[in-house]
Amino acid sequence: MCRKIFIAATGQNTGKTTISLSLVHLARQRYKRVGFIKAIGPKCQEFNGCIVDKDAALMARVFGMEEDIRLMSPVVLGRGSTKRFLDGQLTTAELEERLIRACGEMERKYDFLIIEGAGHGGVGSVVGLSNGRVASLCGAPVVMVSGGGIGNVIDSVLLNLPLYRGEGTPVRLLMVNKLLPNKRETSLGYLSKAFAPLPLPVMAGFDYSPILANPTLNHIARLLDHPLNGDATARSRIVHHVQLGAASSQKVIDLLAQSTLLITTSSRDELIVTLSSLYHIPAYRDKIAGLVIPGQAPVSSVTQKILDASGIPYIRIFQSTADVFSAITGHISKISGEDEEKIDLICSSAEKAIDFDAIDRLVCDDAPFSTADDTLSARRRASCSR
Repeated sequence: MCRKIFIAATGQNTGKTTISLSLVHLARQRYKRVGFIKAIGPKCQEFNGCIVDKDAALMARVFGMEEDIRLMSPVVLGRGSTKRFLDGQLTTAELEERLIRACGEMERKYDFLIIEGAGHGGVGSVVGLSNGRVASLCGAPVVMVSGGGIGNVIDSVLLNLPLYRGEGTPVRLLMVNKLLPNKRETSLGYLSKAFAPLPLPVMAGFDYSPILANPTLNHIARLLDHPLNGDATARSRIVHHVQLGAASSQKVIDLLAQSTLLITTSSRDELIVTLSSLYHIPAYRDKIAGLVIPGQAPVSSVTQKILDASGIPYIRIFQSTADVFSAITGHISKISGEDEEKIDLICSSAEKAIDFDAIDRLVCDDAPFSTADDTLSARRRASCSR
C-alpha cells in the first residue's frame, strides 16, 4: 500500500517546494520507489513535449522521474484557465477525474508519494479544487508549511485551517520554515503553546539561509530575460550581495563582499575593465560573482574585448540602472533544476534539519484516509445511482 503525504502552505514563498524536495530525498533513503505529484499547477512550462507545472519539472529533472511527468502534473491552470472554466469549457468533475486517475496510477507504482499543493489553502477554489479539496480527493494527511515568526504564523495558519477541516482533511502537522537561528527555540516554543489546544503538533523545518534564499546568476539572467555571458560553469553560482557600481572604482572594490553581483552602467569603462582584470585573481573571484551592465550607451570596443577575454559572467541589458536594481533586489528566488549547488545543499541539510521519522509515523498512523482509487470508485457508484 502506498503511503502518501500532502504538503500544504500558509501562502507563497514559505519554502514549500524546498520541503517537498527534501522529503523526496529523505523518503528515497527508506523506500525503494518514491513519487511526486504537483496536483494543481499554476505556473507552467514546456517539458518533454508537454505543458506541466514548474515544480513537477524540477522534481522530474532532479530525481530522474521524466517518464512520469504527465502524471506528476495532472491539472495545469495556465493563463486563461479561469475564463475557460467560467465559460463552461472546463468542469470541476473533469479536473477531479484527471487528478484522481493520476494519483491512483502513482499510488500503484510507488511506495511513498509526496503530493504538493499550490500557494495558500484557497488556491484552485475558482475551479472547485482548493488545496483542502485536493488533499481530500488524494486521501493524504496534510503537513502545512509556514514561514518563520510567531504572530504572523499563528494568523496565517488559523486562516488556512478551516479550508482543510471543511473537506474532512484536518492538518496533522505544522512545519515552521525559515526560522531565524537565534530565535529558533523561542519561536517553536510559543507556536507549540499556541497550537496545543487544537491540537496541532509543531515541527521545525529549515533555518533561514541566505544561500537558499538568494538567487543564482542563472536566476538573474532569467529574471532579466537576457543571456548570461562569460564563464558557463558559473551559472549556478549564488549571489549573496548586490552592489551598485556608482562610486569610484577604488571605493567599489573596497566595498566588495562575498559573491557580489555588481550593477554598473555601460559608460563606466574604467570600472568594467578593472573588475574584469581582478576576476583573474582568486581572492577577488570569490568576491565578484558577476556583472550586470545596464544603459543605452555602448560599451567601447576595447572594453568589450577585455570583458569577453576575462571570462567574468555578465549580462548586458539596455534598461536603466534603477529599473535593473529594483528588479533584482525585489526578486524572490525560486529553485530550478540547474541550481545544483542549492539542491545538493538542500538534500544534505535535510538529513540534519528534518525529522523524517516523525513524517513517516504521521503517514503510517493515518489509516482512516481512503485511497484515490477508492475515491474514484465511490464517485462512480454515486453517479450510477442517480
